[in-house]
Amino acid sequence: MAGRGRASRSGVVALVLLLVSLVACGGPPAGGIGKVELQRILDRRSTAVLDRDRAAFLRTGTLGWFENVRGVPLQSWSYRVTAVHGSGDEATADAELRYRILGYDNAPVTSGRTLDLSRRANGHWYVTSDKPAKKSAQQLWDQGAVTVVRGRHSLVLGTGQSSEALHSYADLADHAVPTVTGAWGTDWTGHVVLLVPGSVEGIAGLLGSPASQYRGIAAVTTGEVGGPPLAPADRIVVNPDAYALLGPVGKQVVITHETTHVATRAHTNPATPLWLSEGYADWIGYLRTDRTPAEAAPELARAVGDGDVPSRLPTDKDFGFGGDATTLAQAYESGWLACRLIAARWGDERLGKFYRAVGDHKSRTGSVEDAMKKVLGTSLDDFTVQWRDYLRTQLG
Repeated sequence: MAGRGRASRSGVVALVLLLVSLVACGGPPAGGIGKVELQRILDRRSTAVLDRDRAAFLRTGTLGWFENVRGVPLQSWSYRVTAVHGSGDEATADAELRYRILGYDNAPVTSGRTLDLSRRANGHWYVTSDKPAKKSAQQLWDQGAVTVVRGRHSLVLGTGQSSEALHSYADLADHAVPTVTGAWGTDWTGHVVLLVPGSVEGIAGLLGSPASQYRGIAAVTTGEVGGPPLAPADRIVVNPDAYALLGPVGKQVVITHETTHVATRAHTNPATPLWLSEGYADWIGYLRTDRTPAEAAPELARAVGDGDVPSRLPTDKDFGFGGDATTLAQAYESGWLACRLIAARWGDERLGKFYRAVGDHKSRTGSVEDAMKKVLGTSLDDFTVQWRDYLRTQLG
């Protein structure tokens, strides 16, 4: 009897150690689903997305957004489970989604996701919902079925938009890319991805910010400035509500402006002031238009006409969307005319070299001054005097 008792206690200890080991290795906590098991389910789910296999996807959970993403040309799609919460037959999990669009992304786009999970009567676990994590932005397919239009130099993905409308965006992007390459050079991918949601609320969801921040903004370019070559492609995200208010020239200027941001991203970093990055994008945006300075810079023209010539180049703070609308407009117009002056006096090629030289600086302090001395052979003070005279000449 005593011998059997010792064996029994040893068996209990062994069982406890086994359970601890299972939990530590991602096994089922307290009868729930573990990270290892969930990872296997999500691996099958990823394969189903890439294979466009509806039946296989349904075996991993509810259909959700599966049909919405079927037309998107995906090169890769995978999840990495980071945490599992809950026990019993219901659970939630945190995961990182990584995907690449074929022909456009050199590295995966990453997005935080929250998964709801349920164990059915057959004992199998299923994903009942797959949605953006609390602090993560939506993906376009979270908002509805994605329509895909391919241009010569562009890929347009839209929800709630007609194919005809999306083709018009592709035409604008196909016109913008050669314009940008002609001015900036060929050291960029030479193609762009446009996301066109159905409303301003849609663009807010894609950018993870309140809709109020984008009501007057026609488009925004995503992407980390100064990013490495192996990085996800920037997305030009269009606000269809604001975009619809523009005329044909304005629409082209906006897409060319945003395409410039895509091309220059690797040379744009915290050393680059906004007057240069935004001004340069506007300079290329207006290159193939017949807009006069007074037409393209109406707010600044009004101020100069009243004798109120700016005393300095705009600061980053002047570009704040939460501030005064007139100050914001004048900041963009001032940056554009500064770049236009450089191109007129020193040449288009020298303007591009100046932009790169500023971005090559290690910090904001001295970046503009050093680049002006090195590339333009002038000082910031002298340039500011020339720029103010240029404003009077062009707008007075």
